[in-house]
Amino acid sequence: MARDQNRPLRQQLVRLLDWRDAHLHFDDVVRGWPAKLRGAKPRGAPHTAWQLVEHLRICQWDILEFCRNRNYKEMPFEDYWPRTASPPSAAAWEKSVRAFRADNEAMQRLVANPKTDLFAPIPWGSRQTILREAVLVADHNAYHLGQLVLLRRLLGAWGR
Repeated sequence: MARDQNRPLRQQLVRLLDWRDAHLHFDDVVRGWPAKLRGAKPRGAPHTAWQLVEHLRICQWDILEFCRNRNYKEMPFEDYWPRTASPPSAAAWEKSVRAFRADNEAMQRLVANPKTDLFAPIPWGSRQTILREAVLVADHNAYHLGQLVLLRRLLGAWGR
């Protein structure tokens, strides 16, 4: 069996997707978020916690699907955001958080797999690669995770 020449890159991508270095981890940000503040939006804030968490879940799932599903169909822009400011239930919040984690782990497994060609264009795409999509997931997640941190601070909900 041939040695995986890209192993160091795969390891770095997994670390990037897991935010254990320069970023707070997703779980650290959403853990203990008060239920009554999941739909709260301080003055001037563009989104609620629910909107951000659900948007993160939807986008990450969509990018993962693009990477692994040859029958992938792009969604309309408005479908990348939830329709409501608040989660319909505590169970919906938990389901979104669990799905986000599961899809993040699936993306990590995809890039860690030596059988995944990180550099080959995705056949059903327009020259995107798995490497590009993994970096896109990490970048997009970090951006919105930062928004969640700021939102939580603005709501006075850090450490509750």
